Amino acid sequence: MKTHESEEMYLETILLLRMRKASVRSVDVVEELGYAKSSVSRAMGLLVQKGYILIDGNGDITLTEEGQKKAEDIYEKHRVFTDVFMRMGADEKLAEENACRVEHVVSDELFEILKKYLEK
Repeated sequence: MKTHESEEMYLETILLLRMRKASVRSVDVVEELGYAKSSVSRAMGLLVQKGYILIDGNGDITLTEEGQKKAEDIYEKHRVFTDVFMRMGADEKLAEENACRVEHVVSDELFEILKKYLEK
């Protein structure tokens, strides 16, 4: 994986797949993202090394506690930014695409400020 962004994208993808399927394997991530099997395999290895995921003997991917927390935080950012952009007048597709970009670069501190602002 080249960047922190990629790591987050893989974790979010695994989380979303686990919401839809009982079992998630690398091939599911390949299909979801449209990436080469070799790229996904390398990324999964790095996520295992970092302690974010476990892969059992059948190839089933499970998020560790730390991986689950990180993936949920990323997904929360995605949902909040999508909602904000749609409230501002963006259609769902435009809002989703840009939320995917912004969620990876906004600081946690600024995101918390935004959430508090939205609660008012």
